[in-house]
Amino acid sequence: MKKKIAILGSTGSIGKSTLSIISRNKKKFEIIFLSTNKNLKEISRQYKIFKPKFIIINDKKNFQKFIKSNKKNIKAFNTYKDICKLKKKIDYTINAISGFDGLEPTLKIIPHTKTIAIANKESIICGWNLIKKKIDKYKTKFIPIDSEHFSIWSLLKGTSSEVDKIYITASGGPFLHLNQKKLKNIKPQQAIKHPKWNMGKKISIDSATLINKVFELIEAKKIFNIDFRKLEIILHPDSYVHAIVKFKNGITKILVHDTDMKIPIFNSIYTDEDGKISTSPLNFSKLNNFKFQKVKSKQFTSIKILNFFKKINNSLYETVLVSANDELVSLYLENKIGFLDIVKKLIMIMNLKEFKKMRLRKPKNFDEINKLNKYVRLKTYSLCVRSSQNV
Repeated sequence: MKKKIAILGSTGSIGKSTLSIISRNKKKFEIIFLSTNKNLKEISRQYKIFKPKFIIINDKKNFQKFIKSNKKNIKAFNTYKDICKLKKKIDYTINAISGFDGLEPTLKIIPHTKTIAIANKESIICGWNLIKKKIDKYKTKFIPIDSEHFSIWSLLKGTSSEVDKIYITASGGPFLHLNQKKLKNIKPQQAIKHPKWNMGKKISIDSATLINKVFELIEAKKIFNIDFRKLEIILHPDSYVHAIVKFKNGITKILVHDTDMKIPIFNSIYTDEDGKISTSPLNFSKLNNFKFQKVKSKQFTSIKILNFFKKINNSLYETVLVSANDELVSLYLENKIGFLDIVKKLIMIMNLKEFKKMRLRKPKNFDEINKLNKYVRLKTYSLCVRSSQNV
């Protein structure tokens, strides 16, 4: 029987990688639906190749444009609410939508899928208590797709011993060997050039500031329900080791793989069956030279943000962090603020009294998170741009 697959955000890099894996053995899979926001050209191409039962185009203008220009009998919807029309559970769904937009579709699809694989940090950080509640209610299997979290998830499988320490690795981004003074005039074109991973602009900037690892630590705390004191970020420029788990029984496990997101995606799809993916031979040169380094807060000031969350879990304060950072990265890419301003202003916003109050409030539903997200972004823009224009 074919495994039924759905891809939220099929036109992005993670979505394309997932389809690339499926295309190698199309007889084993049936695509139920693919989705996009605005990329009509790519979703049309994917439809021709994979022939899904239907597609979702979330952006209203682009949906109308698609319907008008498409004379073929293609079943298309404009909202993720139409997922509820599914009569049978999908076997595997991957959330490949980038940014905050991935949360609502995740919550919509969980009741209709046997497995949900999430590659979206924002969904987990802002809405984990809502996701977990639905996962438990509908008995949906959850698999994290971020290379670090997938690695931890893999290392913990089948182990009964208690965890002593989990180390999440960070490449250090393009400015690992630069001090703060030299970072002052860094331009976006420089910041998006990651030395190891081929990623989008937003995540590349987050890597350069190391805020992506701050997010990943918060994410790991939620997913694995583990104390912050047992989690640590270490620098590993080669990005060959993705996670290290030290157990209280004296055993330490290390997971290595190439810098290719297809590997965790592939293994999340082929969890219950044999599969083969083409990879490079084991790199003994890298194994003999891990070059692990401690993260220094003077170099990566974003690490200080973790102090805000040591005693906080599943609150609206996480949404403040994600939303403010999203807006600040956008402002930086538009050359409206400097590189060092991203973390500096993020810490300033996190310290605002109106947002500190959010530390004790758990999100009740998606609408509450969404409303706060919009407000934080407007507040961030106002504080960082409008105030400077009025000077």
